[in-house]
Amino acid sequence: MDENSTLLVDVKGLNIYQDDKLILQNVNMHVDVGEFVYLIGKVGSGKSSLLKTLYCELPVVDGEVNVVGYDLKKIKNSKIPMLRRKIGMVFQDFELMNDRSVYENLRFVLRATGWKDKQEIETRINEVLKSVGMLDKKMSMPAQLSGGERQSVSVARALLNNPPIIFADEPTGNLDPESADVIVDLLYKLSQSGKSVLMVTHNHGFFRKYSGRIYTFGNQTVTEQGDNKIAIAIDDLDDMGTPVVEAFEAEIDSNVQTQNFASQPEEQQSDPSTDAQGATQETQGAENPEINSNDNVQAQFIEPQSENIE
Repeated sequence: MDENSTLLVDVKGLNIYQDDKLILQNVNMHVDVGEFVYLIGKVGSGKSSLLKTLYCELPVVDGEVNVVGYDLKKIKNSKIPMLRRKIGMVFQDFELMNDRSVYENLRFVLRATGWKDKQEIETRINEVLKSVGMLDKKMSMPAQLSGGERQSVSVARALLNNPPIIFADEPTGNLDPESADVIVDLLYKLSQSGKSVLMVTHNHGFFRKYSGRIYTFGNQTVTEQGDNKIAIAIDDLDDMGTPVVEAFEAEIDSNVQTQNFASQPEEQQSDPSTDAQGATQETQGAENPEINSNDNVQAQFIEPQSENIE
């Protein structure tokens, strides 16, 4: 990637496979510095497969993919942990370690990514928790927190190493509407401060309040919808009620499928592929006794620097 480029994600002509099965074809997309970008589509349409490709859980076979300066078609395995440290991950299910306090959850990540000075660790934890309004919950256990509070801690964890981009995979999927709005507001403010956010969501209500570019997934393809057209349509439909918004969602999906179906070779039209589920997760830091099987999701984005993490 050009050193002067402001693109954090640049994808051209990407085909994504799982177990030799085509999931997405000819994907072209980009994420610039400070952008808020939505990925929308039905379950099984390939959204998670795209994210997995962007953080190197699925390999790049066809096409070109650059993420935070790394060419993912040429990246060496030894460099993947460095790539993942530049990506902040926010998961639908929070992925906090339930046997440790909020403080210990965050300290684990910092220690595992090379932080050693106790005062610097303390300062950084306080900074990120304050930024998401959770400083007063520092010593709480995850079970003592509401869903929204746990997700706020997850956002704080994603910010620890100051990554330029956040991947948020259905971050509001397990939250009530009020808590969901708080989380998206946090993420949107991060984009306004200069970080990029790539968010998977099914909640079209966010589009009007939080503007951003939109990519829709359907029939093995990804289509950029822009932001103005969608925002205006959602704004008009909102006064008519939820059923009309749902109809609009179905219309978007239908339009994408119709356009792409017509462009497919005849032999593909009769048997479109759907998204494969459950790619094998890669565990980082297997040699570290503190990182066990329960920590494998976090460990995908950290590489321990010492065998003795306290």
